[in-house]
Amino acid sequence: MKRTADKILITGNEAIAEGALDAGCRFYSGYPITPQNEIPAYMSWRMPQEGGVFIQAESELSAINMLFGASAAGARVMTSSSSPGVSLKQEGISYIAGAELPAVIVNIMRGGPGLGNIWPSQADYFQATKGGGHGDYHMIVLAPASVQEAYALVKEGFYLADKYRTPVMILGDGILGQMMEPLLKTDDRKYKKEFKKGWALTGAKGRPPNIAKSFYMNEGVLEKFNLKLQKKYSSIQSREERWEGLFLKDAKVVLVAYGTMARIAKAALQVLRKSGIKAGLIRPITLWPFPKKAFNTRAPKTRYLVIEMSYGQMVEDVMLSVSDKKKVSFLGRSGGGVPSEEDIIKRVKSLR
Repeated sequence: MKRTADKILITGNEAIAEGALDAGCRFYSGYPITPQNEIPAYMSWRMPQEGGVFIQAESELSAINMLFGASAAGARVMTSSSSPGVSLKQEGISYIAGAELPAVIVNIMRGGPGLGNIWPSQADYFQATKGGGHGDYHMIVLAPASVQEAYALVKEGFYLADKYRTPVMILGDGILGQMMEPLLKTDDRKYKKEFKKGWALTGAKGRPPNIAKSFYMNEGVLEKFNLKLQKKYSSIQSREERWEGLFLKDAKVVLVAYGTMARIAKAALQVLRKSGIKAGLIRPITLWPFPKKAFNTRAPKTRYLVIEMSYGQMVEDVMLSVSDKKKVSFLGRSGGGVPSEEDIIKRVKSLR
């Protein structure tokens, strides 16, 4: 890895777009919705500069199905939206997973349900990690916590999408998308790797035709295909769990938070440690596969406090990852509400 320029001041949304371009994305289709509008706006002028295709579709439904077609032709592709828009894309995401096509889908979450508001939220966790659309499928879900990490994880997302022939979701929120931080662009050889796409629909002259489909009508064929998918998902689970851990060796109380919420939890963690409370932090980076291994070596009496901008979604995966659900507590707000550093400190002290 080498540096390609001095640091630049950029929003999280723009960093995601720049990371996609640096990963070789050459097709983007999307539709405006706040708070992710900087992504299509940025792509509208940067994609042509890189020799790619930008399309503002007439709807979210059109955008996701355009993504299907471009990916089937072998392109590196991305779309982005915010919560209600991603809901409209769910059928297409299921089709992409069912056709084993690589694609990157960005969700910069906002408050809900329904149209909700444009304030930050983490209430799309279930939708992202439990499928969202119909059928037995998963997406790899990556949750950045900074502008620099948003840039890096979108590049990683393209790599993983091609490696496993699967959709990958970058799950952020309105705070991450809108805030500005310094970004150091990097040139990583890993992301220059060209995966052979012998399955792509590039014309069949001199070879049998390829077919991109998720439709299997003969008895038993679809079940066999689903078993193939499950084998792939099992491989992803065993290889791709990722997390950050802080002060876990002596922690009596472990904060668990992802994305923007983890930044606030880190600030609370420093205050707690200085006051003599042995607190630690687990920050899941992959939300699917959920990093269960991060919880395997904790002491039997360790308590957990899960902090989310929702009324309790990731907390269910934490409960499944620890031996005793009674050791897991929850702190959350929703609809644009954000748990504060003070809220976290107060709750931790109440657990002792």
